[in-house]
Amino acid sequence: MALQMSFPKQLNLEQYFASPIWWADEPKFVKKLNKASDKYIKQSQKNLKESIDKRNKKFGDKGDMGHVFHSTSLIGDPKFKELQDYIGATANNLLIEMGFDLTNYSIFITEMWVQEFAKQGGGHHTLHTHWNGHMSGFYFLKASEATSLPLFEDPRPGNVMNLLPEKDKTKITYATSQVNYQVKPGRLMFFPSYMPHQYVVDMGYEPFRFIHWNCQAIPKSVLNAK
Repeated sequence: MALQMSFPKQLNLEQYFASPIWWADEPKFVKKLNKASDKYIKQSQKNLKESIDKRNKKFGDKGDMGHVFHSTSLIGDPKFKELQDYIGATANNLLIEMGFDLTNYSIFITEMWVQEFAKQGGGHHTLHTHWNGHMSGFYFLKASEATSLPLFEDPRPGNVMNLLPEKDKTKITYATSQVNYQVKPGRLMFFPSYMPHQYVVDMGYEPFRFIHWNCQAIPKSVLNAK
């Protein structure tokens, strides 16, 4: 005799452990910060010139193909202060919105840099997180539909370990394991620092430059310690 099973007519759905990504278009900083960041990119290109020349001599001239020009820290440069103030205040509000109690914490931008992908293409970033931060983000200075873009992955290791094929990758569902974002100059993005992200290989069709940062909530007791 077949076992008969009864199911509830309706199951209650509750959702937990969501990972947010915020974005907005703030083009007011683009012109000023493109100009301010030029010297940082030029210095990075100068620093890597010897390495690039050595590779090209050995394997043939490929220009700057495959390189990413990474600046030194932008923190302390007054030309970036307005953006830094905006980022700090927004990160504070977003962490509170996520449900964190920041009463005894202060938000600091601990890292901030600009990077540009190679003109000859091949620039990219492999998958990584920022373990030393609470909120991270990007501000795009040069970007288009023809450039690289950020790709985020599901941060839950248990889900990735037991991943099944998605029925329809054109839709965002519970089965979605990767999400990418089209970018353009002035687009601003925030996400929790634990979120795994990468940049797909850039083909070098158009310039690609963006500012990246990490914010950390530091206990006030540490800041006030003598």
